[in-house]
Amino acid sequence: MDLLDRLLGHDTWTTRQILLRCREVESELHRPFDVGHETLHATLVHMIGNVRVWTDLMRGAPVERTGSSWNDLSLAELSERHETASADFAALARWVRDGDRWDERWLDVLDDPPVEKTYGGAIAHVLTHNMHHRGELLHMLARFGLPDLPEGDALSWEVANLASG
Repeated sequence: MDLLDRLLGHDTWTTRQILLRCREVESELHRPFDVGHETLHATLVHMIGNVRVWTDLMRGAPVERTGSSWNDLSLAELSERHETASADFAALARWVRDGDRWDERWLDVLDDPPVEKTYGGAIAHVLTHNMHHRGELLHMLARFGLPDLPEGDALSWEVANLASG
């Protein structure tokens, strides 16, 4: 397994673990905190929506923005969107890797004016962006008093991945 597959596996699995732990406080997903996007729900929408948007941008596909239609998504629906967005992002990232397209440029049409970006830079951005917001989510979950939260690090993912198969 190469570094990209490790990073993609860690990213998807760790967000999935946080989504599972959010079930324990599902009735409180919209409770405000003084961190991140202020609620578990809003932070999850932001993260999952960004993976979708960046993937669509890099593909040159129409962009589905996270508007008010995302505000009412249930935790189960967010989990489904996470799995789909993560799989699509991983497929794109592997296409970049397999074609050695890391430094190739694409046009980010959401910037005004549009700006060229590299695939490698955008993929690194998405993965580090998610890690940042997972830290905020873990902080919120800790403030609910949930015990035994995952650390969220790559080695924890690797240990769990090796143990499962």
